[in-house]
Amino acid sequence: MMEEEPEVVEHFFGVYLLYCTNPKYSGRTYIGYTVNPRRRIKQHNAGKKHGGAWKTSNRGPWNMVLIVHGFPNSTSALRFEWAWQHPHESRRLKHIPKKKSMQKKFDFCLTVLSEMLKVGPWCRLPLILRWLDYEFSERYHGCISLPLHMPICYGKVISCKPKPAQGIKADNILSQESHLLVEESPIFCFLCGSSMIEKDSVACIKPNCLLIAHLICLAKVFSKDKMILPIEGTCPTCKTSVLWGDLIRKKNGCYQNLGEINTDFSSSDSDI
Repeated sequence: MMEEEPEVVEHFFGVYLLYCTNPKYSGRTYIGYTVNPRRRIKQHNAGKKHGGAWKTSNRGPWNMVLIVHGFPNSTSALRFEWAWQHPHESRRLKHIPKKKSMQKKFDFCLTVLSEMLKVGPWCRLPLILRWLDYEFSERYHGCISLPLHMPICYGKVISCKPKPAQGIKADNILSQESHLLVEESPIFCFLCGSSMIEKDSVACIKPNCLLIAHLICLAKVFSKDKMILPIEGTCPTCKTSVLWGDLIRKKNGCYQNLGEINTDFSSSDSDI
């Protein structure tokens, strides 16, 4: 069953799939991007004058069936949205057959999504597929195959602003000078043994793990088969299986220092 309490997620960037429940337009779908799913579905059902898309205006009610989230930033999510909307215009999805005449549009959307999550760069991201509608998840169970590091979740989700990092106090607690001294204090990489400063280090996601290493050193340990970016690996200290995306989230708060992903992109209706 679906979770009763919505899950709260920080740094939310999602691409969703709508299904029209209006008998007059039954079976129609819509793919969009949002940072706030709960607000976005209300806008779609309220109409264009209230922030909804013109393609969904006056055709509701609409049901937000599923959403893919975990993108590092809005640009990455918008590129994913465009490719999902235009699979035959995306150079990465040329292998997907065109929709068959008897195939339902919703089924075709799931087919495209399943193929998208198998190819780069999306197959390397720590994405989450979340079913927001229990009946649809039961009906289409097994229709979408995901890489092993991508979980399937169930239930509503609420986006929220990131909380301040624990231990950070107001400026009157520490002077600027003392803060800089703490920031630049030397520490040593567990992997290469050389000294480094805290801003160049990465730590394990486990609270009790003592691993501290250069970001680049740990990336080399996690990388396999000449990957540009690692996907997951085993912590060399506590031996815990860790997603690379979770390490970066902990360090920087949603990958703020990573470069943009170079994929097909064209902006469309968005909720920024």
